[in-house]
Amino acid sequence: MKYIPTIGIECHVQLKTKTKLFAAVGNDARNAEPNTLISHICLGMPGALPYLNEAAIKLACKAGFALQVTPQKFSKFDRKHYFYPDLPKGYQISQLAYPIILGGKVDIDVAGQKKSVGVTRAHLEEDAGKTSHPSGKDYSLVDLNRAGTPLLEIVSEPEINSAQEAKAYAQKLYLLMKYADVSDVDLYHGNMRFDVNVSLSSNSGKLGTRSETKNLNSFKAVERAVEYEIKRQSELLDKGQFVVQETRGWDEAKQKTIPQRGKEEAHDYRYFPDPDIPPIILDDEFLAKAKADFDKKNFYTMRGKLASVGHLSPSDLDTVFNNPETVDFALEIIEQNPKPGVAEKVLDWLINVIPGIISDYSELRENKIGSLIALGAAYEEAKLTSTKAKEGVRKLFEEDSFDAEKFIEQNQTLSDEGEIEKIVKEVIASNSQAARDVAKGELKAVGFLVGQVMKASKGKADPRTVQMLIKKQLKV
Repeated sequence: MKYIPTIGIECHVQLKTKTKLFAAVGNDARNAEPNTLISHICLGMPGALPYLNEAAIKLACKAGFALQVTPQKFSKFDRKHYFYPDLPKGYQISQLAYPIILGGKVDIDVAGQKKSVGVTRAHLEEDAGKTSHPSGKDYSLVDLNRAGTPLLEIVSEPEINSAQEAKAYAQKLYLLMKYADVSDVDLYHGNMRFDVNVSLSSNSGKLGTRSETKNLNSFKAVERAVEYEIKRQSELLDKGQFVVQETRGWDEAKQKTIPQRGKEEAHDYRYFPDPDIPPIILDDEFLAKAKADFDKKNFYTMRGKLASVGHLSPSDLDTVFNNPETVDFALEIIEQNPKPGVAEKVLDWLINVIPGIISDYSELRENKIGSLIALGAAYEEAKLTSTKAKEGVRKLFEEDSFDAEKFIEQNQTLSDEGEIEKIVKEVIASNSQAARDVAKGELKAVGFLVGQVMKASKGKADPRTVQMLIKKQLKV
C-alpha cells in the first residue's frame, strides 16, 4: 500500500449488573418502555447524590483478568463535561487520570498470522441516554433508560493495521467479555459498541490525521468502516488534500461513513475529580476473590480444556467459540469424562452434524447429552457404523421417546469377523474388475468394494473391519 494504515479501537462494554452504576434502578433496558428505568440520580436533579455499585467494580476486575492484566488497586472518578440532550447532568462521570485497568492485551489470529494488540487502558463510566429522530418530524425523542448504565471503555493501542485485524480484534474482545461473564454483549441492543479510529501516513514513524467512526455494533461494520476510511483517506491524500480530524457515523444502507461533527480535544471536556465519589481502593482479598470467580469460567481455560480433551483443531475451536451457545454443552460433554475418542466424536457431531438438525441449542438441555455420549461410545467400540451413529443422533432430536440403548441394540454392527469375511469374498467374486483395480492400487475401487459389502450386510458391517478384510483378501 502507498499509505500505512494505523487503527485504534475504543470499545464500550455494558456491564451486566442488576442496577445502574450510581442508582438503584434496573440496568437492562432492552425490553423496557421509554423513561421507565430512571430516578432522580439519572435525571441529574439538584442535590441527587450518586452511590457506587460494587458489582460493577467486580465485573471490571474480571474484564481486566480477561485482558491478561491485574486491575489497579487505586482508581477514581472524574467529571467529563459536554452537552447532549440525553445527558441531563451536563457531565458524564468517568475515569481519566486513574482508570481501573492499565495495560493488557488481546491476542488475535488473521489467516494464520498471530498478533497481540496492546490495551492502553480500560475505564469505568456511566452511559448517556438515547436520542431518536423520527423521520419527517421537527422534534427528537429522548429516552433516559440507558442513562447511568455502567460501561467499561476498553481502549486499544494503535497497533491494528488492516480491516481484517480490526474485525478479528472486535470478535476476540467479544469472546473475552462474553466468557468472563462481564456483559451480555448483545450487539443488536448496543451492549457492546465499537468506535474505530483510522489514520494513514506515508511515513512509518509518524501517524496521520485520524477520523473516528462511532457506535459500530457488528463485526462486519467494523471491517467495512475501516476499509471505507482507508479508501476515502487515500483518495484525499492522493489529491494533495488534507484529512479532517472529525467524528463520523456509519451508514449501513450506503456502506459508507458520513461526517457528524468536529472532534473535540481532551481539554474541551473540562475534566475535574468528581467530588461526590471517593476513590476506589481494592485490597488483595477483593482482587483474589474476583480472580477466583474469573478462573471458574473464562475463554482461555475453556478453550484449552476443549483443545486438550476434545482434540479439536484450531478451526473447530473457532467454530465452537464463535457460537457461544455451543460452548456450555461442549464443556458439559467433557465433564462427563467420556473416553478421549468418544469425546472427540461427540464434539464433532456438535460442530458438524447437530447444527443441521436443530436451530436452538436449548434442546440439548433436555437430557440429551447422556444419549449423545452413549451413541459416541457405541461408535468408538465399533457397535455402530458412522452412518448408523449419525442416524441415531438425528433420531435423538426428532423423536421424543428416543431410547439410545435400544437403538444401539437394534442397529449393532456385525461383529463376527468370519461372517463379514464371507460377505467380502462374495462381493470380490461378483466384482472382479474392481478387485483388479484394487490390486493396481486404485483407492476408489477399495471404497466401491466397501460400499458393496455394506449394502450386502444391510449397513451392519463395520467399515473399518470391511476395508481391512478386503485388503487382506487381495493382498494389498
